[in-house]
Amino acid sequence: MFKVKGRMFMFLAELDGEPIVNLKAEPEDSGALRQAHPEITPGYHMNKRHWITVTGGDTITGGLVEELVLDSYRLVVEKLPRHARPVDPETFGTTTPAR
Repeated sequence: MFKVKGRMFMFLAELDGEPIVNLKAEPEDSGALRQAHPEITPGYHMNKRHWITVTGGDTITGGLVEELVLDSYRLVVEKLPRHARPVDPETFGTTTPAR
């Protein structure tokens, strides 16, 4: 389990002997991700609207996983009180900060 300020943003587990990762996602994005990638399903043992489960497969790249993890982290950080945020969720993980 990976947390920021006590709130989970990623959970690694095994399902039927295969590694999985649960990540927080915007509800609109999770539907599109599930349509584009059969390896992405509603969050296993999580709120199906706000979490996705990713398993390995042909359409899952390292870059996609990195992007999904960053998005999950940002979603959790942006819900924290401003004074408790370890990073700015709008610019964290980007190459050029938003203005």
